[in-house]
Amino acid sequence: MKHIQDIISFIRDSFQTKEFIPLHEPRFRGNEKKYLIDTIDSTFVSSVGAYVDRFEEMMETITGTQKAVAVVNGTAAIQVALRLAGVNSGDEVITQALTFIATANAIVYNGAIPVFVDVDLDTMGLSPNALNNFLEEHAELRENGCYNKTTGRKIAACLPMHTFGFPVHLDELIEVCKKWNIAIVEDAAESLGSKYKGKHTGSFGKLGTFSFNGNKTVTCGGGGAIVTNDTVLGEKGKYLTTTAKKPHPYEFYHDELGYNYRMPNLNAALACAQLEQLDSMLENKRELANLYSNFFNEKGIIFRTELPNTKANYWLMCVELKDKNEREQFLKEMNSNKIMSRPIWQLMFRLPMYATCQRDEQVNAQFLEDRIVNIPSSVR
Repeated sequence: MKHIQDIISFIRDSFQTKEFIPLHEPRFRGNEKKYLIDTIDSTFVSSVGAYVDRFEEMMETITGTQKAVAVVNGTAAIQVALRLAGVNSGDEVITQALTFIATANAIVYNGAIPVFVDVDLDTMGLSPNALNNFLEEHAELRENGCYNKTTGRKIAACLPMHTFGFPVHLDELIEVCKKWNIAIVEDAAESLGSKYKGKHTGSFGKLGTFSFNGNKTVTCGGGGAIVTNDTVLGEKGKYLTTTAKKPHPYEFYHDELGYNYRMPNLNAALACAQLEQLDSMLENKRELANLYSNFFNEKGIIFRTELPNTKANYWLMCVELKDKNEREQFLKEMNSNKIMSRPIWQLMFRLPMYATCQRDEQVNAQFLEDRIVNIPSSVR
């Protein structure tokens, strides 16, 4: 592939190493050890502790929402958020096929069925236009909500995912969902620190969800969060994720099906230390993105950057190559030279468990599937 040796040299120079360069590795440069030792000394290492409360307060401040709920991972966050939004067994949830599998899995964990609608080329996230076209063809409004005329099932929610931290076209998406009486739950797992018109992703829908997995900008090993501006829903989310146990000094009474999805205090301590560094991490990643952008533009290769009126967190940075053949050459050369690069995900409908799900033509998703490659994106 043309320019591949220049690309390899540039990335090695950017990270100042001749060793293996991972795609995205964590950085622990703040109070992580201090807070972990404090947690161990307190003996509150499980699901009750000061750092869980502090983490939730920090997430409320960062996202500008009224209530945050700490959970064990991002998938659990989506599952519970969908339930809170009114998704029941047998309902449908519209989402994108170009996503990490957790988005689709969380729908099914509720007994619901994913419906895949195309993405926009510029955001790589759920397309409001494609959504509206799909609904115009297949949906009808009834007294108690929106229904799929083809399947007869209720369309209970729309689950957009902010791909690699690039916000979807939220204004237009909200308008379409309002027209069709469909609740929005944002999968903001990848977009901590990303903003749309000055507001944090995850704060636009009925609920939003985040991930703090080991490869995220901010990590606590494993962890997730649900955020919402509906405090009643938020309190319900806290209740459900802590086994739906009624408060009592010593009795165990649970009045509905809940989940043991509590974030341990140890993880929350790590998360708090990481969140304290969020602004500096985002600035560091933005500097790398600017370096990449200038370099790849000179080479005639598309490097994905934020759109007007948005601020991306540049979680995983990516290039768009000419076709699938060039993509395969790029991946082979980079990885054989110990620079981790990976293709965007296989589309969900290509996987056996989702092959029969209803979908539109997925023109943009398939175009991107053949061309988008992630390159090393760690905080340096």
